[in-house]
Amino acid sequence: MSDLLRAPAELKYAEELDWLESIDDNPKPFAWRLSPKMVRLFILGAERSDGLDREIAQKWYGDRSFVERSIVTLASDRGLLLIGDPGTGKSWLAELLAAAISRNSTLVVQGTAGTTEDHIKYSWNVSMVIAKGQSRQSMIPSPIMTAMEQGAIGRFEELTRSTSDVQDALISILSEKYISVPELDSDNIVFAKPGFSIIATANSRDRGVNDLSSALKRRFNFVRIPVVTNKKSETQIVRFRTEELLRRHQIELDVPPTLLDVLLRSFADLRAAAAAAGSDDEKLESALSTAEQIGVLEDAILHSNFFGAQQLTARTLASSLVGSLARRAPEDLAILNKYLHGVVEPRSKDEGGNWPEFLEGGRDAIATLS
Repeated sequence: MSDLLRAPAELKYAEELDWLESIDDNPKPFAWRLSPKMVRLFILGAERSDGLDREIAQKWYGDRSFVERSIVTLASDRGLLLIGDPGTGKSWLAELLAAAISRNSTLVVQGTAGTTEDHIKYSWNVSMVIAKGQSRQSMIPSPIMTAMEQGAIGRFEELTRSTSDVQDALISILSEKYISVPELDSDNIVFAKPGFSIIATANSRDRGVNDLSSALKRRFNFVRIPVVTNKKSETQIVRFRTEELLRRHQIELDVPPTLLDVLLRSFADLRAAAAAAGSDDEKLESALSTAEQIGVLEDAILHSNFFGAQQLTARTLASSLVGSLARRAPEDLAILNKYLHGVVEPRSKDEGGNWPEFLEGGRDAIATLS
């Protein structure tokens, strides 16, 4: 896996999945590789009460009921729709579920304005069609059709970004569990094998872009993933992702708890300011999600490693925060400047610590971008 930029979950955690499968004597729905209990354990990590001989690390942080409802849905005839704000871990949860159930999380369709029915059904190898005519051999199955043939989990990212015609094509797949191929005279129906299901994700901020029809909504069970606001959970998520980054780049650099606290409190302050804002112009364009928080910290770590003294500082952290969140000029710069002046400056006088250096680094970054 060292030659892969980003290994899918089934490869990254292959040894762990193999071990869980070897000890799993619980009933499994369809052709699932792991039982529902072991799928949950793989995603949320092992607890002492599980009595396992080895540690299974937690990979997704959130309410266990979201994971359990997702697993139960995939064991039924309905599709699963994970919906929430950007950066809430919807895609990561979908990947972990597919990896644990099917050992294949790569059967993915990315929803965009340019996604067509071909992307979720099938297309044709033109050269083979010209040479030998249309046949099953000259057909190029979509990831969804491949999932149907394998009895696996297919994924549809950003479902509401695709047009209504594409969304409607999913209705028959989810309800009838087959795809007709009218171009063929025989062998012209692809049936889904037991175990097939679809995990779709949708951005709650895309409401009104391409809303789902009531018919399609009925084919999905909705699981809403909220923004993580619990400080302990958010700290765990940020540390988990940051440690992955350090291992991937083979970086030996500590993230002091005091600086992590500065980052967490800064995002909490900015979220509170966004919630109290009277208009969109008074809010940062950023969703201020946990994923964006991780991005700020990763940026600061890499900058410190490559261009700094291989030591994370409050100045570098502030510069990364401003650089990552200031997407509109001058609106976002004004909001960040107001935050530094109204919140960070008084805090640096009252608490000291890393806050004075954080304030100075933020001001310098804003001055550079202005």
